[in-house]
Amino acid sequence: MTPRLTLAMATATVVIIGLAPAARADTTPSVPPGTEPTATAPVEVDPNDPDLKLPEGGTLAEPKVLDIKQVVEDQAGEERREDTNADVTFALQAEVLFGKDSAKLGAAAKARIAVIADEIKKQNTTLVRVFGFTDNLGSSAHGDVLSKQRADAVQTELSADLNNPNITFEVRGYGEQYPIADNSTEEGRKKNRRVEVTFPRTAS
Repeated sequence: MTPRLTLAMATATVVIIGLAPAARADTTPSVPPGTEPTATAPVEVDPNDPDLKLPEGGTLAEPKVLDIKQVVEDQAGEERREDTNADVTFALQAEVLFGKDSAKLGAAAKARIAVIADEIKKQNTTLVRVFGFTDNLGSSAHGDVLSKQRADAVQTELSADLNNPNITFEVRGYGEQYPIADNSTEEGRKKNRRVEVTFPRTAS
């Protein structure tokens, strides 16, 4: 049975207006190459609007529109789904897919992957990215190998479920790169040990 998703959180579109030439640090977390969000053109802002309170000599910086993201996670945090305007991403914790230090899928894991395959079919996409990640325990080299093996295992299962030669898979193992939680705690490391499946959104 597919776990029920019970916790949802959505963000709204935001227009960020800054003052030039002051520079601000980019606090956007790193993401694997090729998965950067896309957004539509920003809202037009009239720099001569009398309601804009700018200091003497101040000018408007380039506006930036953040992509809309909806995140749904099950209560145990074992599975997370992120929806943006452009993509759908499923993240599955390694513990629900594999045994310790293993890349062999169990029966329960295959059922979860089948649900993802159904969503890929619904979106009628032709590109699927499967990325594996580990925590920072053990050697970096071992993490790189294990994360790639796990990504390969999920891709193989997805390919069998989809049975569609028109789908191109991009499969990578990033090891301990791109953590989404604090590696100094076991709770955080558990979230970082994951496989993500991302594909373009083509249907509402």
